[in-house]
Amino acid sequence: MSFRRSCLKSLLASAAILVAATAVLPADIAVIGGKTDDEFFNRIKKGVDDATLVVEGNGGSVRYLQLQSYDNIGADAAQLIRTAIGQGVDGIVVPNWVPDAEDDAIKAAIDAGIAVILMNAGNIDKARELGAINYVGSDEYLAGKAGGEYFVANGASNVVCVNTVPGAASLETRCQGVIDGVNENGGAAKQLPLPASAHGDQTAVSEAVKSTLLQDETIDGVINIGAPDADATAIGIQQAGKQGQVIHGSFDMNGAGLGRVQDGSQKFIVDQQPYLQALLAVQLLASHIDFGTDLPTAPILTGPGIIDSSNVEATLQGVEKGAR
Repeated sequence: MSFRRSCLKSLLASAAILVAATAVLPADIAVIGGKTDDEFFNRIKKGVDDATLVVEGNGGSVRYLQLQSYDNIGADAAQLIRTAIGQGVDGIVVPNWVPDAEDDAIKAAIDAGIAVILMNAGNIDKARELGAINYVGSDEYLAGKAGGEYFVANGASNVVCVNTVPGAASLETRCQGVIDGVNENGGAAKQLPLPASAHGDQTAVSEAVKSTLLQDETIDGVINIGAPDADATAIGIQQAGKQGQVIHGSFDMNGAGLGRVQDGSQKFIVDQQPYLQALLAVQLLASHIDFGTDLPTAPILTGPGIIDSSNVEATLQGVEKGAR
């Protein structure tokens, strides 16, 4: 082989390497989430921020697109997905809160060549149906069932699941899990759906709980779909004069809820570790885009876990660092 030909071959090889190296750009990821003044999604945002350090270390970027309210959660989430598509992102992390409203937008993202991971709401079956890479979060039905079983194991026999976002698939599934967990262990349970406008309205929730407890003296267990509603329910139970008579539980946690578990006025919290959901989902998606990595584990479950008097102190140590 001549020197000239050898040089030309080396140049072509170098060019091929350069093209291969520049064909895949660092991941640009959008995360769809709730309002950051919501304590639950503040933990999600903490996970996003910590994962962003790794993504940015590899030259990528992460943007957080948040809902402005929960009044029309499915349609608003779908619009945020389409906004992310329009921004030309490489990947989207998104809760599948209302499949009927969000599925088409998620499919449009995947059809546009955008990698998607479902996080927080949804399940692995839905992820596979849509073509998403994975689901990271809690299994809402198993979480609900764990809560229902805990109620019966601790003496409750007639339980109400208060839902302030009726129609949201993940929350409907939570309540159904509670109902099945109670019913299958000899108790009775039902859902108490409140208007979506009641979500975040402490007066509306506390009054509804108070009224329900006074109308049906046999109710001895109440569980909320989120921590802010649990704060309101604690007031409703107190106003109904039912403290010590009604076992109170909730999904997700905040400082006030953990304080009630400490002092015994709330029995338990079903935890799904939102910080881990965001941290894992963003890093896994970025790694998939940047390096072609994948995990055989699917779904990646971060819950459920039960927080009660046996482990509340350890949980509070994580709260101090903003990760629980």
